[in-house]
Amino acid sequence: MKIYYDSEVDALYIELLPLAPATAETRELSEEIIANYSPDGKLAGLEVLDASLVLGEQLQEIIIENAAGQVLHRMAIL
Repeated sequence: MKIYYDSEVDALYIELLPLAPATAETRELSEEIIANYSPDGKLAGLEVLDASLVLGEQLQEIIIENAAGQVLHRMAIL
């Protein structure tokens, strides 16, 4: 999994599966959230537009936890 944030366009992308260019099927979940699916129907990524407005304070830090809720990694976004 990879997480990308582009501050110039204020968009956050969470890549769950890498896709070849032009192979994603996109579905708009809301005005700000777009889901990308692989050709076999698996969720490949989520794009959040206007991320600083949608996510607010949560956009400043990414916390990765395991299933038991233990923090595995914490990262600040500048």
